[in-house]
Amino acid sequence: MNFYIVDVFAEEKYTGNQLAIFRGAQSMSDKEMQRLAKEMNYSETTFIMAEEARPAINGGNQLGYEVRIFTPTAEVPFAGHPTLGTAYLIQREIIKQSVETVVLNLQAGQIPVTLNYKNGNPDILWMRQLPPQFGKTFDPTDIAPLLSLDRFAIDDKFPIQEVSTGLPFIIVPLRTLNSIKQCHINQERLAAFERSQPKAFLVFCPETYHLQNDLNVRMFGDDYGVPEDPATGSGNGCLAGYLVQHHYYETNSIDIRVEQGYEIGRPSLLLLKAQKENDQIKVSVGGKVIMVAKGELI
Repeated sequence: MNFYIVDVFAEEKYTGNQLAIFRGAQSMSDKEMQRLAKEMNYSETTFIMAEEARPAINGGNQLGYEVRIFTPTAEVPFAGHPTLGTAYLIQREIIKQSVETVVLNLQAGQIPVTLNYKNGNPDILWMRQLPPQFGKTFDPTDIAPLLSLDRFAIDDKFPIQEVSTGLPFIIVPLRTLNSIKQCHINQERLAAFERSQPKAFLVFCPETYHLQNDLNVRMFGDDYGVPEDPATGSGNGCLAGYLVQHHYYETNSIDIRVEQGYEIGRPSLLLLKAQKENDQIKVSVGGKVIMVAKGELI
């Protein structure tokens, strides 16, 4: 069984978010996949269950490749960088010809990934995420100490809110890059925090390390066994919906560049597009994928 390592949302090799991808995993048990995900010790590992496109069991009008996603501690229904990275691998190693779209059949539903090419090779990949669902809001006085921040680090012009495009995140608007740098999870506060299911926190601010970027982001996913992620496609998809829903840029659409991972030495770049039409928000997250290594499971 072959497996691959790719960097997702990477501008060059050894940046972005690492992903391990296993092919032909239909003979593997859930326990084996979970053990391999723990062994790889990345934020997620994906398993391509079959090498031909099939109808989705849970709905969808296109043929897609069945893919399962595991963190080191649990299976998840959707995650962003595994979706882009796996679509890239399927085009390069399984389809082996230029195609406009690769569809993944995930537990959360069908996710189409659009591929743009440069010199015959995939360049920017875009995934259309499920429409964002908006949940409860939270009081800054409860969230600030959980993130080890002063209450006034939070930008109270916008709400702290749970948003999901398949995986729920609590979106927290901060004022400055200095607050982003100081942010870390207070484990005692997290243990006492009331929530109905596992969630991750995504904090963002308008100050950036590089002027060409629009936002800086950090993600903390302790509930999923991921203390911090260098690039979070699912979380940034939630953020894109949040920005449009709350008119962060005073408009019903966005097309922005988001930097992430600088605080942990894995600088990443994510591209976000979102547009609100007839009370529904369409969200797309894009970025580059770079092949790093190929191996064989023995």
